Amino acid sequence: MKNAIMPYVLIFVLGIGLMFVMSFIGLGNMKEIAAEKEGGGEKTEETAATNPEDIYKKSCIGCHGDQYQGGVGPALKGLPISQDEIKDILINGTTGGMPGGLIPGQEDAMAEWLANLK
Repeated sequence: MKNAIMPYVLIFVLGIGLMFVMSFIGLGNMKEIAAEKEGGGEKTEETAATNPEDIYKKSCIGCHGDQYQGGVGPALKGLPISQDEIKDILINGTTGGMPGGLIPGQEDAMAEWLANLK
């Protein structure tokens, strides 16, 4: 007959052992953890894209296609609207489904780029 308590004792011993191992690992990394809390650790922030084509690849390609041919959204080559109208759409969106504010602070550069896209 097997001892029914043995699996519980084994789990208990392994759990306590794992707790000690993780504590020693944390002590070894103490300086790196403190540096990160003080702001001296590695920076992992993404930088915002500033090139209109990069912005397009990041935010627009899903709806307007990889060759600006359209898809869910309209084709963007040779738009029949002015640069100011494009900027207004980028800021406020459309009733047809495009949300506004997708590229905050980049509307002017993006509108100019789209207006000149052939």
